[in-house]
Amino acid sequence: MTVLDGIKAARHSVAHLEMRDAYMLGDPEFIAWKQGKRLDPDADKSTWWRPFLDTVSEVTSRGVQMRRARIVSEPVTDYIRYEYDVTFPNVAAGELIRWLPRRRAADIALPGTDFWLFDNSKLLFTHFSGTGEVVDREWCTEPDVIELCRSAFESVWERSLPHEEYRPV
Repeated sequence: MTVLDGIKAARHSVAHLEMRDAYMLGDPEFIAWKQGKRLDPDADKSTWWRPFLDTVSEVTSRGVQMRRARIVSEPVTDYIRYEYDVTFPNVAAGELIRWLPRRRAADIALPGTDFWLFDNSKLLFTHFSGTGEVVDREWCTEPDVIELCRSAFESVWERSLPHEEYRPV
């Protein structure tokens, strides 16, 4: 099962915790952004990241709460500035996104890698290389690990700022 499959199958909630300051630095969209390309909020939605955003729209329209929290170092990296700049299509699709400066997360017990949590019962870890490339994804069904991740996400969510209020430093 893929991330998209997990999102599509969710009945109540999807939570995604991101904790890296950079992902896939060779991504052509990131490189284009560094060279000045910007997404146009008024452009045809077909230019936005599909099929992910279509899936977000579909599941949120049927009442699934989809939340993403990002823990970031400040001052932020170019990659985080890029993520911030291209987040508006996710928000428009119905995803709730918050940002937490890393200094405010120091006392939260966090797992060692990013994860997706579906309906508080299915957990998908994403393992990355040092340069931010996805190396592997791993499903976990251990109740104690699922609870650690659920609790960590909720703690981050409580302290974080909504996308509309956060300003990268």
